Amino acid sequence: MTDKLTSMDIEIRVRYPEADQMGVLHHSRYWVYFEMGRTELLRAQGVAYRDLEEMNVLFVVAKCSAAFKMPARYDDVLTLTTRITKMGAARIDHAYELRNKDTGMLLCAAETTIACVNRDGEIIPIPDSIKE
Repeated sequence: MTDKLTSMDIEIRVRYPEADQMGVLHHSRYWVYFEMGRTELLRAQGVAYRDLEEMNVLFVVAKCSAAFKMPARYDDVLTLTTRITKMGAARIDHAYELRNKDTGMLLCAAETTIACVNRDGEIIPIPDSIKE
């Protein structure tokens, strides 16, 4: 994994349907944002998730945790940093920091562990194309 990108930032604008009646980003949307970060990090490494699915390789969230620090609000522009913190034979651990782009304030820090499985849900090794 030494030659591969292990961290990247993406920008996300909070859209109206993602906010509650108070204009605050709903907590369920954070997990969608984190998936966006993982997918874009994989894409930046030259791997499309769609291609993995065609090879019967899937990633499922096995564990997740988040610490919500400050609210994000409708129309805020956010910066999501996604980092690979550990890679095993069949799992990848990610860490996330979601910040308000204008203020730099940390809104949420989170972690996930994703497991590599086939369509039958059986754990399989991460393909070499990702591990290299």
